[in-house]
Amino acid sequence: MKYIRLGDLLVKSGTITQEQLNEALKLQADTGERLGTVLQKHGFITEKQLIDTLMSQLGVEFIDLNGYNIPSEMAQILPKSIAKKHGVVPIRVTRTDVYLAMADPLNFVAIEEVRSVTRRRVIPLIAASAAVDRAVQNLYSNQGAMRAIEDMQRDLLQYGADSAALVQSMAVDEDEADAAPAIRLVNSIIDRACTEGASDIHMEPGEDSMTIRMRIDGTLRPIIPVPRKLQNAVISRLKIMARMDIAQKLLPQDGRANVTVRQETLDLRISTLPTIYGEKVVIRLLRKTPELATLEGIGLEGENRERLRDLVDHTTEGVILMVGPTGSGKTSTLYAIIDRLKSEEVNLVSLEDPVEYHIDGVCQVQVNEKTGLTFASALRSVLRQDPDIIAVGEIRDGETAEIAMRAAMTGHLVLSTVHTNNAVSSVDRLLDIGVESYLIAGAVKGIVSQRLVRRLCPHCKKPYTPPPEELAALGMEPGDYTFYRGEGCGECFGTGYRGRTGAFEILEVTSDMRRAIHARSLKELERAVEGANFQPIMANCRRLILDGVTSVEEVQRVLGDV
Repeated sequence: MKYIRLGDLLVKSGTITQEQLNEALKLQADTGERLGTVLQKHGFITEKQLIDTLMSQLGVEFIDLNGYNIPSEMAQILPKSIAKKHGVVPIRVTRTDVYLAMADPLNFVAIEEVRSVTRRRVIPLIAASAAVDRAVQNLYSNQGAMRAIEDMQRDLLQYGADSAALVQSMAVDEDEADAAPAIRLVNSIIDRACTEGASDIHMEPGEDSMTIRMRIDGTLRPIIPVPRKLQNAVISRLKIMARMDIAQKLLPQDGRANVTVRQETLDLRISTLPTIYGEKVVIRLLRKTPELATLEGIGLEGENRERLRDLVDHTTEGVILMVGPTGSGKTSTLYAIIDRLKSEEVNLVSLEDPVEYHIDGVCQVQVNEKTGLTFASALRSVLRQDPDIIAVGEIRDGETAEIAMRAAMTGHLVLSTVHTNNAVSSVDRLLDIGVESYLIAGAVKGIVSQRLVRRLCPHCKKPYTPPPEELAALGMEPGDYTFYRGEGCGECFGTGYRGRTGAFEILEVTSDMRRAIHARSLKELERAVEGANFQPIMANCRRLILDGVTSVEEVQRVLGDV
C-alpha cells in the first residue's frame, strides 16, 4: 500500500471539503491527535463515514470485532505494548502473514513496527476504534490472568500446602517486571474491571473454584474462575493492599486501597465476609470521573434539568431530598448539586459514609459510627461551624432527620438522600421515623426521585413498531410510534445494553402540599401533587423509550409492572 494522506483521501472521495480539512488540521496542530480522531470529535465525519470511505478508496476489508472470537494465542504474536501503543490487534496468522485489525489502516508506522516484530507481511483490516480498544484489552487481560494462574499453580506445587511463601512473595513491588503471579492476577482483574466500567468486583468461593464476577451496568457478569487452591493467595494479596489482618479469616473485615490503572486513579473499598467455602471478597471501584459531577453527566435533560436548576439556584434555605432505592444514583445527583453550589462565598460541609469522591472547596466529613461520630452527632457539630449549606449523605433515623429539618428552618440549605420508592412516599417515610409533620411541611422545598435504566447498545439496537399491549402498559394512546430494542452483540455481552442513564421526577413542594403534609393526609398530598406541574418518572421513561435511549423491557424491570 503506497503512502497516502487520510485528509487528501477524504477530500477526494467527497466525504469532507477542503475547508473542513484545513480547519481540522489547525485543530490537530493544537491537540496532537490523529486526524481521524479530530474529524470525528468535532463532527466533520462519523466513524461509519470514515470506515466506508477507507473501505471503498483503499479496498481494505472491514471486520466486526464485536462478533469475532480472537484466539488467545494471538497475544503471543504481538507484544501488548505495541498493540496498545498503536491501537491494533492481531486476529489471525499464517506462516507468512498477520491479519491486523486497526482503526486507522493508514497508520504506516504501526504497520511497519508490527511487520518488524512479527517478521510477517501485515494485511490491515479496518475496525471500529472502540471495538479495537476492547479487543486489545480483553485479549491481553485474559492472557495475563490465565498466565498468572498457571504460575501460581506451579509455585503451589513448589511450596506444597504451605502457602506462606506465596503470601510473602506478594510483597514484591507491583511495578517490577518479576512481580509475583498473585499480584499480576489481582492487577489484571482490576484492570479488566476498569476497562468494562464495572462498579464492583465479586470474588465468590465455591466448592471447586472461586468465581470472579463484575457488576457492569447494574448486572453481575461472570468473568473468570480461579482454582479453589489459589483463592487464599488472591485474598491475601487483597488484604495486604487494604492493610487488613491476613491471619483473621473468621470475622468480616473492611479496608481500602488506591491504585492507578492507565493513568486513572481508583479508590478501592474492599470488604471480606466468611462463608462455608472461605472468604468472599467484594471490591467497590470508585472513580474520579468529572462527568458525574454535572447535571448533564447524571442524565438530566430538558425540562427536568431546568426544573432542578431552578430549584437548586433559587433555594437558599430548606431541605432538598434525593430519593430512590439502593443503587439508583442518589449519591451521584447529590455530588452534582454540591458541585453546582460550591463557591468561595459559601461554607459547604458534607457528612458522608463513606466519602466516595473528593471535591475541592468542600469540607467533607467521614462519618464513623464505631467511634461515635454518627450523622446526628456530626450534624450537631457542623451547625456550630457557621455553615451555609450542609449535605447529609443519608437520613437513616429520626434524630438525624429532625436535626436536618430544624437546621433548614433556621436558615440553612440542607441536601440529603432517603431510601424510598418515589417523591410522595418520602414524606410518609419521614413521618414513619418520627419527624413531626410541621417540620417536614416547613422545611422540605423539593424532592428528586430517580432510577437508573440501562442504555440500549448503540452497536446492536434496532427499531420496531410496538404492539398495542406495550403502548397500553406504558399508558400511551394508540399511534404510530417507533421503539427500539437491543439484539445483543459482543460489545454488550449479548445483553443489548451498554451504559446507564438516570430517569427522574422532580417535585417542588407547593403551599397545598404543605397543608396536606401538616395534616398528615397522604391522599390530600397525592391530590395536591396531581394539581401541580409535576411530571412522574414514568413520563421521563416514556421520553427515553421514544428517543431510543432505553427499552420497554428495561423500564418495566426497573419500575415494576407499569
